[in-house]
This record gives sequence, structure tokens and C-alpha cells, in this order.
Amino acid sequence: MNRPFFLYDCDTFTRSYYHQRYGAVFNQVPVELGERKVEVRREIPSYNGFGSPQDSKQNCLSLIPQPPKKDVMKMLENDLKILRYAAVMESRHPEDKNRKFIISYSLAKDEMQIYEPHQRNAGIIEGKFLEYSQVRKPGTSIDNPEYYTPADLAIGAEIEVFSRKFKIVDCDLYVLKYLEANASRFPAATIESIKAIHADKLCSEKTTEENKNTPEMEE
Repeated sequence: MNRPFFLYDCDTFTRSYYHQRYGAVFNQVPVELGERKVEVRREIPSYNGFGSPQDSKQNCLSLIPQPPKKDVMKMLENDLKILRYAAVMESRHPEDKNRKFIISYSLAKDEMQIYEPHQRNAGIIEGKFLEYSQVRKPGTSIDNPEYYTPADLAIGAEIEVFSRKFKIVDCDLYVLKYLEANASRFPAATIESIKAIHADKLCSEKTTEENKNTPEMEE
């Protein structure tokens, strides 16, 4: 090991043994033993790409890996609350021009899912494009990521998922009601963009309903 050790004392049995066997007398050597403080810095290694960043970090915090802690109260309060958006793929490839997608954002888990509904003669295998997961914003670091939230999903906004860009073009009325009920948590521009598209829908529906209720003129 190449580490020298200084023997400065021993117990009574050891002193007696050496005195009887070898005639040696061992006396204690005074040694000042100061408190040795060793500062250990815990550094979390960079995310290696396996699993989620939360899983990787949790594995570094305990000897026996534990699943990441979840906000149970938030999950109970927002259980089954889903914000749904309609989106189109922004691509330079002509075959992607008419592809339509449904983006579902889970308020309980802060995760989004992307699904491509079936279109007749599309020539593309539709279905699930992205399982429920947190989507990191481009340009943010892996070790300190920022994820997309409903605040980023304004009408006309673009999001990037695995190098694919999606443009938000519509959403459910429930999205508007939820954002207005929690207006302090979301940018006014996001709420206004959604309000504008639903105002046009409500106005169109109102006009259609009035036309139905208007009696026809007799000739």
C-alpha cells in the first residue's frame, strides 16, 4: 500500500506480552490528534441517455435505486385532466404536408402524447408518434432541461419533438377554460391566441343556430 503508519500506543495486554517475552518496555508517545475534516462533495454525473433524467439522478442519490418521487397531490387534483391540441407537421417533404396530429397534455404527469389519426389513402402508417413523456425544449441542457408546458402551446406556436416540428393549429374548448381559470400561471399571449380561435368558432356556431331558428319567408 506504500502508506507509513506511526505506532504511538498499545493496550495493557500488548505491553505485558512484549515485556515478559522480549523485556521491552513500551511507553505511550504523546501525539496531538487534531480533528480531520474531509469535505466530500457529491457531484451528480451527466445524464447518459438511458431512461429519463429523473431516473438517472435518483440512482445517484441512494445505494439502492428508488423510483423518482411524484407529486401525489397534484396527480390526484388533475387526474384524467387532459388538454388536447390539433397540430400539423412542418416539414420540407411533400408527403408530410397533410399529416395531422393530436397532442394530448396530461396535467397530472406534465407529459404529452402525440397521436396521428387515420386518414384514408394517406400512404403512411398512422398511430402513436410519441408515448406520454416529458419533451425537452431544444437548446436547453440535458443536465438542466426545460420541458414544454401548456404555456408554450399557443395557437400558431411550433414545438420540436425528436427533430420533428409541429405547429399548433387548434385545441379543445376545455383548454381555453382551464387556462382562463388559471390565468396567473400562463402568458396572456397564449390565452389570447386560443381565445381568438374559439371566438370565431362560437360566432360561427351562433350564426348557424340563428339561421336554423329563423322562419322561412313564404312566397
